[in-house]
Amino acid sequence: MNSRDRVNKALNHEEPDRVPMDLGGSTVTGMHVSSVYMMRQALGLDLPETPVKVVEPFQMLGEIAPDLMEALGVDIVPLWSRNTLFGFPLEDWKPWTLFDGTPVLVPGGFNTNPEPNGDILLYPEGDETAPASGRMPKDGWYFDAIVRQGSFDEDDPDVEDNVQEYQPISEDALAHFGRETDRLWRETDKAIYAVFGGTSFGDIAVVPGQWLKHPRGIRNPEEWLVCYHTRKGFLRKLFERQCEVALHNLERIHGVVGNRVAVVFVTGADFGTQCAPLFSLETYRNLLLPFHREINNWIHRNTTWKSFIHSCGSVWRLLPGFVEAEFDILNPVQCSAAEMDAIRLKQEYGARLSFWGGAVDTQKTLPFGAPEEVRREVRERIATFGPGGGFVFNAIHNIQARIPLANLLAFFETYKKYRDYPLGG
Repeated sequence: MNSRDRVNKALNHEEPDRVPMDLGGSTVTGMHVSSVYMMRQALGLDLPETPVKVVEPFQMLGEIAPDLMEALGVDIVPLWSRNTLFGFPLEDWKPWTLFDGTPVLVPGGFNTNPEPNGDILLYPEGDETAPASGRMPKDGWYFDAIVRQGSFDEDDPDVEDNVQEYQPISEDALAHFGRETDRLWRETDKAIYAVFGGTSFGDIAVVPGQWLKHPRGIRNPEEWLVCYHTRKGFLRKLFERQCEVALHNLERIHGVVGNRVAVVFVTGADFGTQCAPLFSLETYRNLLLPFHREINNWIHRNTTWKSFIHSCGSVWRLLPGFVEAEFDILNPVQCSAAEMDAIRLKQEYGARLSFWGGAVDTQKTLPFGAPEEVRREVRERIATFGPGGGFVFNAIHNIQARIPLANLLAFFETYKKYRDYPLGG
């Protein structure tokens, strides 16, 4: 069974030959570039000081190249937009160095300037004449979005300001998706995971508009969250406009990629904290569910794609709404958050949702536990989520920087030992 068949069978809630694995298929299922570098060195894939490409600068995610996929048993390949979250394309690679000395390659538009205190600034479209939109603190590992919110009418904000980024897809972007799909389909046997963009209603990670030189409207995440309680009419109008454009774009994209895509990233908006959802199920049903359902209805009527929702934190109380919205896949399955017990998730929702993630806690176990703790947690999660299919092995969100090498090796070695069906080897 090849990777494509394996993933499709698992997402149809059937048991394939083994539990499929994702690493790097999306911007929420990858690995920090420093950890990728460390793994490549440990596996003997590179000579010392060989740099790794940074394929997602905001979170500084590293490329999971074909040789690393082969070594680890990865079943997914990414189909991403040509441009990064900062608006410059993934091309014209040049050397750069992390604060800890790790050698990397960054896109040509990755133009940085240090602040007097050692912080590093990054710019929309790489244009250093525009206000900086990203900041990496001195000795840090990631970029934080810089809020560049101007004045707006607090009582009656203009929807037009916050839809400036939601436009009909360009011919260049369409051609990119078509070319990349052709290449991935021909050159690999992996399942294609697509991140087309434009369907993530209320995603706090993109509210600041890091790729826009002069964003208008509500761009402060705190102000945005206030809107769920004080500006519900504004959000509905905004989401209506966004949804209209998104459906038009999905139709055009499907025309060039067809059903070769297995999974599509619909939303990455985080609706949970460590201890509870950000808002009630009623609020979700009133403000977000109608638009999620409209996108998912279109997907299910017109394609064979599976729809993917990423929402960190405690979202147990929102799961009835996610099911009503017709999502197929839940990620990152943060079992360490309140009410997110792995066994209960599988028992209550395993027939309706596939779990993509949940394999190890990336807040405590992976960075701070002993290798045996990592092994035990991975064994338990495979035994819990794997039976009957509906499970894609992945950590809870991206694997971070500064993970002990012994723990990384334990994570992947334990997966290989226990991944085959029937489970429990």
